[in-house]
Amino acid sequence: MTHAIRIHQVGGPEQLRWEAVDVGTPGAGQVRVRHTVCGLNYIDVYQRDGLYPAGELPAVLGMEAAGVVEALGEDVDGLAVGDRVAYPMCQGAYAEARLIAADKLVRLPQTISDRQAAAIMLKGLTAHYLLFRTYAVQPGDAILVYAAAGGVGSLLCQWAKHLGARVIGCVGSEAKADIARDNGCDHTILYRNEDIPSRVRELTDGEGVAVAYDSVGKDTFMASLDALRPFGVLASYGNASGKVEPFSPAILAPKGSLYVTRPTLATHIATRALLEEGVTRLFGAISDGKLHIQINQSYALADTAMAHRDLEARKTTGSTVLLAE
Repeated sequence: MTHAIRIHQVGGPEQLRWEAVDVGTPGAGQVRVRHTVCGLNYIDVYQRDGLYPAGELPAVLGMEAAGVVEALGEDVDGLAVGDRVAYPMCQGAYAEARLIAADKLVRLPQTISDRQAAAIMLKGLTAHYLLFRTYAVQPGDAILVYAAAGGVGSLLCQWAKHLGARVIGCVGSEAKADIARDNGCDHTILYRNEDIPSRVRELTDGEGVAVAYDSVGKDTFMASLDALRPFGVLASYGNASGKVEPFSPAILAPKGSLYVTRPTLATHIATRALLEEGVTRLFGAISDGKLHIQINQSYALADTAMAHRDLEARKTTGSTVLLAE
Protein backbone atom coordinates (compact mmCIF):
# COMPACT_ATOMS: atom_id res chain seq x y z
CA MET A 1 0.00 0.00 0.00
CA THR A 2 1.24 3.48 -0.88
CA HIS A 3 1.44 6.07 1.89
CA ALA A 4 1.39 9.84 1.91
CA ILE A 5 1.46 12.73 4.35
CA ARG A 6 -1.98 14.43 4.37
CA ILE A 7 -3.77 17.16 6.29
CA HIS A 8 -7.48 17.03 7.08
CA GLN A 9 -7.54 20.57 8.47
CA VAL A 10 -5.09 23.46 8.60
CA GLY A 11 -3.02 24.04 11.71
CA GLY A 12 0.27 23.03 13.30
CA PRO A 13 2.65 20.20 12.44
CA GLU A 14 0.41 17.79 14.36
CA GLN A 15 -2.03 17.98 11.43
CA LEU A 16 0.43 16.10 9.18
CA ARG A 17 -0.72 12.48 9.09
CA TRP A 18 0.93 9.41 7.54
CA GLU A 19 -1.90 7.63 5.74
CA ALA A 20 -2.54 4.95 3.12
CA VAL A 21 -3.64 6.36 -0.24
CA ASP A 22 -4.73 4.96 -3.59
CA VAL A 23 -2.55 6.35 -6.38
CA GLY A 24 -4.30 4.76 -9.36
CA THR A 25 -3.08 4.51 -12.94
CA PRO A 26 -1.96 7.40 -15.13
CA GLY A 27 -4.42 8.93 -17.56
CA ALA A 28 -3.66 10.63 -20.85
CA GLY A 29 -0.62 12.88 -20.54
CA GLN A 30 0.16 11.61 -17.04
CA VAL A 31 2.98 9.65 -15.45
CA ARG A 32 3.13 7.61 -12.27
CA VAL A 33 6.30 8.48 -10.35
CA ARG A 34 7.72 6.50 -7.44
CA HIS A 35 9.40 9.08 -5.23
CA THR A 36 12.83 8.47 -3.77
CA VAL A 37 13.39 11.86 -2.13
CA CYS A 38 11.04 14.79 -1.44
CA GLY A 39 11.95 18.40 -0.76
CA LEU A 40 10.96 20.54 2.22
CA ASN A 41 10.08 24.20 1.67
CA TYR A 42 8.49 27.04 3.59
CA ILE A 43 5.57 27.08 1.18
CA ASP A 44 4.64 23.70 2.67
CA VAL A 45 4.32 25.38 6.07
CA TYR A 46 2.20 28.17 4.59
CA GLN A 47 -0.20 25.63 3.11
CA ARG A 48 -0.31 23.55 6.27
CA ASP A 49 -1.19 26.50 8.51
CA GLY A 50 -3.64 28.08 6.06
CA LEU A 51 -1.65 31.13 4.95
CA TYR A 52 -1.74 29.75 1.40
CA PRO A 53 -4.64 27.62 0.14
CA ALA A 54 -3.94 23.87 0.02
CA GLY A 55 -7.01 23.01 -2.03
CA GLU A 56 -9.71 20.52 -1.14
CA LEU A 57 -9.12 18.62 2.09
CA PRO A 58 -7.81 16.10 2.88
CA ALA A 59 -4.78 17.24 0.89
CA VAL A 60 -1.30 15.90 0.26
CA LEU A 61 1.26 18.66 0.75
CA GLY A 62 4.78 19.02 -0.63
CA MET A 63 5.84 20.84 -3.80
CA GLU A 64 8.98 19.10 -5.15
CA ALA A 65 10.47 15.64 -5.37
CA ALA A 66 12.69 13.30 -7.36
CA GLY A 67 12.00 9.72 -8.31
CA VAL A 68 11.59 7.12 -11.02
CA VAL A 69 8.93 6.77 -13.72
CA GLU A 70 6.82 3.67 -12.98
CA ALA A 71 4.09 3.91 -15.62
CA LEU A 72 3.06 6.10 -18.55
CA GLY A 73 -0.37 7.18 -19.67
CA GLU A 74 -1.35 7.68 -23.29
CA ASP A 75 0.15 10.52 -25.34
CA VAL A 76 3.31 10.82 -23.24
CA ASP A 77 6.45 11.45 -25.29
CA GLY A 78 10.06 11.90 -24.22
CA LEU A 79 9.84 9.75 -21.08
CA ALA A 80 10.22 6.01 -20.45
CA VAL A 81 9.63 3.67 -17.54
CA GLY A 82 12.76 3.73 -15.37
CA ASP A 83 13.73 7.33 -16.17
CA ARG A 84 14.98 9.40 -13.24
CA VAL A 85 12.92 12.57 -13.02
CA ALA A 86 12.20 15.54 -10.77
CA TYR A 87 9.80 18.47 -10.59
CA PRO A 88 9.07 21.72 -8.74
CA MET A 89 5.84 23.48 -7.72
CA CYS A 90 3.40 20.56 -8.06
CA GLN A 91 1.51 19.98 -4.82
CA GLY A 92 1.29 16.38 -3.72
CA ALA A 93 4.98 15.54 -3.28
CA TYR A 94 4.71 14.17 0.28
CA ALA A 95 3.92 10.69 -1.00
CA GLU A 96 5.68 7.45 -1.81
CA ALA A 97 4.18 7.64 -5.31
CA ARG A 98 1.87 9.94 -7.26
CA LEU A 99 0.34 10.77 -10.62
CA ILE A 100 1.61 13.92 -12.30
CA ALA A 101 1.37 15.61 -15.69
CA ALA A 102 4.30 14.53 -17.82
CA ASP A 103 5.08 18.09 -18.93
CA LYS A 104 5.86 19.05 -15.33
CA LEU A 105 8.76 16.58 -15.16
CA VAL A 106 12.39 17.01 -16.16
CA ARG A 107 14.79 14.14 -16.71
CA LEU A 108 17.79 14.13 -14.41
CA PRO A 109 21.31 13.99 -15.82
CA GLN A 110 23.81 11.61 -14.28
CA THR A 111 25.58 14.59 -12.69
CA ILE A 112 22.55 15.35 -10.47
CA SER A 113 21.60 12.88 -7.71
CA ASP A 114 18.03 12.31 -6.53
CA ARG A 115 18.84 14.00 -3.22
CA GLN A 116 20.31 17.02 -4.96
CA ALA A 117 17.32 17.30 -7.29
CA ALA A 118 14.80 17.12 -4.44
CA ALA A 119 16.77 19.77 -2.59
CA ILE A 120 17.12 22.27 -5.43
CA MET A 121 14.32 22.05 -7.96
CA LEU A 122 12.14 24.58 -6.14
CA LYS A 123 14.87 26.44 -4.27
CA GLY A 124 17.32 26.52 -7.17
CA LEU A 125 14.75 27.68 -9.70
CA THR A 126 13.67 30.33 -7.21
CA ALA A 127 17.27 31.54 -6.96
CA HIS A 128 17.42 31.51 -10.76
CA TYR A 129 14.44 33.76 -11.37
CA LEU A 130 15.43 36.12 -8.57
CA LEU A 131 18.96 36.60 -9.89
CA PHE A 132 18.29 36.55 -13.62
CA ARG A 133 14.74 37.87 -14.02
CA THR A 134 13.39 39.72 -10.97
CA TYR A 135 16.56 41.78 -10.76
CA ALA A 136 19.36 40.84 -13.15
CA VAL A 137 22.42 41.06 -10.92
CA GLN A 138 25.39 42.81 -12.51
CA PRO A 139 29.08 42.66 -11.58
CA GLY A 140 29.78 45.09 -8.77
CA ASP A 141 26.19 45.25 -7.49
CA ALA A 142 25.76 45.21 -3.73
CA ILE A 143 22.85 42.92 -2.83
CA LEU A 144 21.09 41.97 0.41
CA VAL A 145 20.06 38.35 0.99
CA TYR A 146 17.87 37.32 3.92
CA ALA A 147 18.13 33.87 5.50
CA ALA A 148 21.55 33.63 3.89
CA ALA A 149 22.27 30.27 5.56
CA GLY A 150 18.98 28.73 4.43
CA GLY A 151 18.02 26.70 1.38
CA VAL A 152 17.29 29.48 -1.11
CA GLY A 153 19.57 31.96 0.62
CA SER A 154 22.66 29.77 0.38
CA LEU A 155 22.08 29.28 -3.36
CA LEU A 156 21.46 33.00 -3.89
CA CYS A 157 24.72 33.87 -2.17
CA GLN A 158 26.81 31.35 -4.08
CA TRP A 159 25.34 32.18 -7.47
CA ALA A 160 25.39 35.95 -6.95
CA LYS A 161 29.05 35.77 -5.99
CA HIS A 162 29.83 34.02 -9.28
CA LEU A 163 27.96 36.81 -11.06
CA GLY A 164 30.33 39.32 -9.49
CA ALA A 165 28.02 40.76 -6.83
CA ARG A 166 29.03 42.05 -3.43
CA VAL A 167 26.86 39.92 -1.18
CA ILE A 168 25.53 41.02 2.22
CA GLY A 169 23.72 38.26 4.09
CA CYS A 170 21.23 38.58 6.95
CA VAL A 171 21.37 35.74 9.49
CA GLY A 172 20.14 34.97 12.99
CA SER A 173 23.29 33.71 14.71
CA GLU A 174 27.08 33.66 14.55
CA ALA A 175 26.97 30.00 13.52
CA LYS A 176 24.75 30.87 10.58
CA ALA A 177 27.00 33.82 9.76
CA ASP A 178 29.88 31.37 9.33
CA ILE A 179 27.75 29.30 6.95
CA ALA A 180 26.76 32.39 5.00
CA ARG A 181 30.38 33.44 4.58
CA ASP A 182 31.22 29.95 3.35
CA ASN A 183 28.48 30.45 0.76
CA GLY A 184 30.09 33.59 -0.59
CA CYS A 185 28.81 36.41 1.61
CA ASP A 186 31.26 39.29 1.79
CA HIS A 187 29.55 40.63 4.90
CA THR A 188 26.92 39.35 7.32
CA ILE A 189 24.36 41.15 9.47
CA LEU A 190 22.97 39.64 12.66
CA TYR A 191 19.45 40.95 12.26
CA ARG A 192 18.53 40.37 15.92
CA ASN A 193 21.39 42.56 17.14
CA GLU A 194 22.03 45.09 14.37
CA ASP A 195 19.99 47.72 12.56
CA ILE A 196 19.82 46.39 9.02
CA PRO A 197 19.57 49.67 7.04
CA SER A 198 22.28 51.36 9.10
CA ARG A 199 24.65 48.43 8.71
CA VAL A 200 23.96 48.23 4.96
CA ARG A 201 24.71 51.94 4.56
CA GLU A 202 27.92 51.47 6.49
CA LEU A 203 29.00 48.57 4.28
CA THR A 204 28.12 50.37 1.02
CA ASP A 205 29.58 53.80 1.81
CA GLY A 206 26.11 55.24 2.25
CA GLU A 207 24.74 54.10 -1.12
CA GLY A 208 22.55 51.12 -0.24
CA VAL A 209 22.01 47.88 -2.12
CA ALA A 210 20.73 47.37 -5.66
CA VAL A 211 18.29 44.69 -4.56
CA ALA A 212 17.03 43.13 -1.34
CA TYR A 213 15.91 39.51 -1.65
CA ASP A 214 13.53 39.32 1.30
CA SER A 215 12.00 35.96 2.27
CA VAL A 216 11.05 37.09 5.79
CA GLY A 217 8.14 39.39 4.99
CA LYS A 218 6.34 41.42 7.63
CA ASP A 219 9.19 41.91 10.12
CA THR A 220 11.79 43.09 7.59
CA PHE A 221 9.81 44.83 4.85
CA MET A 222 10.50 48.42 5.92
CA ALA A 223 14.12 47.64 6.77
CA SER A 224 14.58 46.24 3.28
CA LEU A 225 13.15 49.39 1.69
CA ASP A 226 15.43 51.58 3.79
CA ALA A 227 18.48 49.53 2.76
CA LEU A 228 18.00 50.15 -0.98
CA ARG A 229 19.89 52.58 -3.17
CA PRO A 230 17.91 54.95 -5.45
CA PHE A 231 15.93 52.95 -8.04
CA GLY A 232 16.60 49.83 -5.97
CA VAL A 233 14.40 46.73 -6.05
CA LEU A 234 12.76 44.97 -3.13
CA ALA A 235 11.93 41.39 -4.12
CA SER A 236 9.58 40.17 -1.38
CA TYR A 237 9.31 36.45 -2.11
CA GLY A 238 8.43 34.91 1.26
CA ASN A 239 6.43 35.37 4.46
CA ALA A 240 8.43 33.57 7.17
CA SER A 241 7.35 36.23 9.71
CA GLY A 242 3.87 36.75 8.25
CA LYS A 243 2.26 38.73 5.45
CA VAL A 244 3.49 42.24 4.69
CA GLU A 245 0.99 44.82 5.90
CA PRO A 246 -0.73 47.00 3.28
CA PHE A 247 1.28 50.14 2.49
CA SER A 248 0.94 53.26 0.37
CA PRO A 249 3.05 53.27 -2.81
CA ALA A 250 3.68 56.95 -2.08
CA ILE A 251 6.36 55.94 0.45
CA LEU A 252 8.54 54.64 -2.39
CA ALA A 253 9.16 58.07 -3.92
CA PRO A 254 11.05 59.84 -1.09
CA LYS A 255 13.01 56.68 -0.38
CA GLY A 256 14.58 56.84 -3.85
CA SER A 257 11.97 56.02 -6.52
CA LEU A 258 12.07 52.40 -5.42
CA TYR A 259 10.52 49.31 -6.95
CA VAL A 260 8.68 46.58 -5.02
CA THR A 261 7.74 43.23 -6.53
CA ARG A 262 6.13 40.04 -5.22
CA PRO A 263 7.34 37.32 -7.60
CA THR A 264 6.46 33.65 -7.53
CA LEU A 265 8.13 30.61 -9.03
CA ALA A 266 4.83 29.44 -10.54
CA THR A 267 4.88 32.38 -12.97
CA HIS A 268 8.50 31.78 -13.89
CA ILE A 269 7.94 28.13 -14.85
CA ALA A 270 4.43 28.56 -16.27
CA THR A 271 5.51 27.45 -19.74
CA ARG A 272 7.71 24.55 -20.78
CA ALA A 273 10.18 26.99 -22.34
CA LEU A 274 10.55 28.94 -19.08
CA LEU A 275 10.98 25.73 -17.07
CA GLU A 276 13.63 24.35 -19.41
CA GLU A 277 15.53 27.64 -19.48
CA GLY A 278 15.74 27.70 -15.70
CA VAL A 279 16.60 24.00 -15.38
CA THR A 280 19.33 24.23 -18.01
CA ARG A 281 21.00 27.13 -16.25
CA LEU A 282 20.54 25.57 -12.79
CA PHE A 283 21.87 22.13 -13.69
CA GLY A 284 24.73 23.77 -15.57
CA ALA A 285 25.72 25.83 -12.53
CA ILE A 286 25.78 22.68 -10.39
CA SER A 287 27.74 20.65 -12.93
CA ASP A 288 30.23 23.51 -13.38
CA GLY A 289 30.84 23.71 -9.62
CA LYS A 290 29.30 27.18 -9.22
CA LEU A 291 26.67 25.84 -6.83
CA HIS A 292 27.33 23.39 -4.02
CA ILE A 293 24.15 21.81 -2.69
CA GLN A 294 24.21 21.63 1.08
CA ILE A 295 21.77 19.03 2.37
CA ASN A 296 22.23 19.44 6.09
CA GLN A 297 19.14 17.58 7.36
CA SER A 298 17.24 14.49 6.28
CA TYR A 299 14.14 12.83 7.72
CA ALA A 300 12.04 9.83 6.83
CA LEU A 301 8.97 10.95 4.89
CA ALA A 302 6.81 9.54 7.69
CA ASP A 303 8.53 12.01 10.07
CA THR A 304 7.59 15.12 8.09
CA ALA A 305 5.91 16.69 11.13
CA MET A 306 9.27 16.80 12.94
CA ALA A 307 10.89 18.34 9.87
CA HIS A 308 8.24 21.09 9.89
CA ARG A 309 8.84 21.76 13.58
CA ASP A 310 12.58 22.11 13.05
CA LEU A 311 12.14 24.33 9.98
CA GLU A 312 9.80 26.70 11.81
CA ALA A 313 12.09 26.77 14.86
CA ARG A 314 14.94 27.88 12.57
CA LYS A 315 16.95 24.82 13.55
CA THR A 316 17.77 23.96 9.94
CA THR A 317 20.45 25.27 7.59
CA GLY A 318 20.88 24.73 3.87
CA SER A 319 18.41 22.26 2.41
CA THR A 320 16.35 19.53 4.04
CA VAL A 321 15.11 16.36 2.33
CA LEU A 322 12.50 13.76 3.16
CA LEU A 323 13.45 10.17 2.31
CA ALA A 324 10.62 8.24 0.67
CA GLU A 325 12.46 4.91 0.45
